[in-house]
Amino acid sequence: MSQLSVAPRSAYDARIAEFVEPFQRRVEAIPPGTCPIAVQLNLLEAGGAQTCGKCVPCRDGIPRLASMMRRVLACEADAETLDSMRELATLIRDTSDCAIGYEAGRLALEGMDVFADEYENHIAKNMCAEGVGQTVPCETNCPAHVNVPGYISLVQEGDCAGAVAMVRKDNPFPTACALICEHPCESRCRRMLIDAPLNIRGIKKYAVDNARADTVPVPARLPDTGRKVAVIGGGPSGMTCAYFLALMGHSVTVFEMRKHLGGMMRYGIPAYRFPRERIEEDIRAILSVGNIEVKLEQNIRSEDMGRFMVEYDAIYVAIGAQGGKKLDLEGIDAEGVMSAVDLLEKIGDDEYPDFTGKKVVVIGGGNVAMDCARTSVRAGAEEVTVAYRRRIEDMTALPEEVEGAMAEGVEMMALQSPVRIEADADGKVAALVCQPQYISAVKRGRPAPANANKPEVRVEADIVLIAVGQDIQYVPFERFGMVAERTCFVADENLRAKGYEKIFVGGDCQTGPKSAIMAIGAGKVAARNIDEYLGFHHTLDPEVEAPEARPNVREAYGRVNVSERPARERKKDFEYIELPVSEEEAMQECSRCLRCDVYGCGALEGGRVQYV
Repeated sequence: MSQLSVAPRSAYDARIAEFVEPFQRRVEAIPPGTCPIAVQLNLLEAGGAQTCGKCVPCRDGIPRLASMMRRVLACEADAETLDSMRELATLIRDTSDCAIGYEAGRLALEGMDVFADEYENHIAKNMCAEGVGQTVPCETNCPAHVNVPGYISLVQEGDCAGAVAMVRKDNPFPTACALICEHPCESRCRRMLIDAPLNIRGIKKYAVDNARADTVPVPARLPDTGRKVAVIGGGPSGMTCAYFLALMGHSVTVFEMRKHLGGMMRYGIPAYRFPRERIEEDIRAILSVGNIEVKLEQNIRSEDMGRFMVEYDAIYVAIGAQGGKKLDLEGIDAEGVMSAVDLLEKIGDDEYPDFTGKKVVVIGGGNVAMDCARTSVRAGAEEVTVAYRRRIEDMTALPEEVEGAMAEGVEMMALQSPVRIEADADGKVAALVCQPQYISAVKRGRPAPANANKPEVRVEADIVLIAVGQDIQYVPFERFGMVAERTCFVADENLRAKGYEKIFVGGDCQTGPKSAIMAIGAGKVAARNIDEYLGFHHTLDPEVEAPEARPNVREAYGRVNVSERPARERKKDFEYIELPVSEEEAMQECSRCLRCDVYGCGALEGGRVQYV
C-alpha cells in the first residue's frame, strides 16, 4: 500500500490561516449603517462554510436557515417564514454536536430578537428601517460627526489651519481631541481592509501642533438675536454649546464652579497627557467668538435656577461628573485614603502632591486609575500598585494607558478585590487587604470575578487612591425640581430636561461618565436644539472646504503611531509625554485615507452624515 502524504493538507491549512486574517479585519471593519439582517446572513453563511458535515442539524440546517434569511433580506418573506426560521434555529442550537452549529443557531435567534424591528420592516414594509444605509465610518463613529476625511485631506495639502477650521465646524476643541480623544473614529476605518486603521488622532495632532487653535480665526458670528442663554458648567459640553450658540448670535453666560474653565479635561486629566497651556488654546479660540460671558467660582444653588428661569430664554445644564465615588470598605476613613477625583482636581489648580518615599495603591482599572498611578510615580512614590478585581484585559482603561503605566514601573495586581484597609495606631493607612478572585461566567457582556479559595493578600501602603468611578453633584438641581435617576438627569431625545421646556441637559450629567468627545457631541446637539427652541434655524459657515480627493493608495503600509518620550525620562516629571508627529509621518498617514466620503458610500445620495 502506498504511503499518503500530509503535505498538501498542511499547506492548505497554512494558506487558510493567511486568508483568515483579512477576513477578521473585514469583520472588524463592517460599515456602520449596514442592514443587520445582511450582517446576520453573512455570519450564518460563515458558520455553514465551517461545518464538518457530521451532524444533520449543522450540515443541512444552517444552509436551509440561510436560505430563509436570504428571502427576508430580499423582502420576499412573510410572517410564517419568521416562525419557521425560529423553529429551525432553535433545533440547530439545541441538537448540533459542536459550537459551529449550536452557536450559529443561538446567534440567529438572538439576532431575530435584537433586530425584531428590522425583520418586521422587511416583511411588512418591504424595506429596511429608516436610517439603515452605509455611512462614512469615521464621521459616523465620531460623536461630534467631524468631517474626518475633509481635515485629513487639508493636512495632506499642507493646510493645517484649514484642517483646524474643518474640525472646529463640529468640534471647538481640536487640540483636546488631538491629544486625549479615545478616537472612536478609527474603530471601523475602511483602511483596515488593506492594512490597519488610520492614526486619525495622530494626523489631528500634527495639525494642531503646526496651527495652534488660538491662531486660527473662528468663523464670523451671525447677527445678534437678542436671546440670552445660561450654560451651567464650563467643561467640554458646556463650552461647546456656548461656542455654537454664540456663533448663532445668541448671548451666552457660562457659570463654572471652579477657578478655571475646562471641566474634567483640566481637572481630571494630568498635565503630562494634556498640558494646561494646550487646553487654553482651545478655550481662547472659543471665547474669541465674543458674546460669551464667563463667571468662575459659581456654586449654583436651587434658588439660582429659579432666577435663571426668569432671566434667561434657555438654560443648558452640563455640570459633568466631578465627584469621586466611594467604596464601602472597612477602614475607608483612615488617614491617607484619597479620592482619585480629588487628587486630580488639585493638580488641575497646579497643586501637585508629594508622595516621596510613599507606597501608593490605586483601586480601579479605568483611565482615571491609570492617571492616578502614573501621577503617583511622578510625585516621587517609592512603589505604585494598581489593585483591580478583574483581569488586565478587562480593564476599561485604554490599552496604551495600561502599557504606559507598566512601562513607568506601576505594578498591576489583577484579580484582587479590596476587602478592607488596615490602619496603624495613629489611624494612618498601613495596608490594603484584597481577596483573590478568579474569572467566572460572562454577565452583562463582561466576565465576572468571583472569590477564589485563596488566602487574602496584604499590600503595604501609605496612600490608597480610590478610582472606581465618578458621581454627579445633582442635589441642588433636584431640589429645584429637575428629575434625576441614578444621579443622572432625565432628558428626552432632544436633551430637554424632563418637566421643563427651556432647560436642556447633556454630557456626563445626563449619560453618566463618558469621554470628552461624547460630551462635545452632546453640547453641539444641545446648541442646535436650543436654537430651534428659541425660534431660529441658523446655518453656520465653517469658511473652509475639503480639497478634491486624490486617487486611493492601495499598497499596504504600516500604521504610524505617535511616539512617546522614554519611560525612564518621562516618569520623572509632568511634562507632556508624546513626541511630535513628523511631516513625513503625517503625509504617509494622510495618503492612506481612502476618502470614503468620495469613493465609497459618501458618493451616494444621503450617504454622508448630516451635521447638526
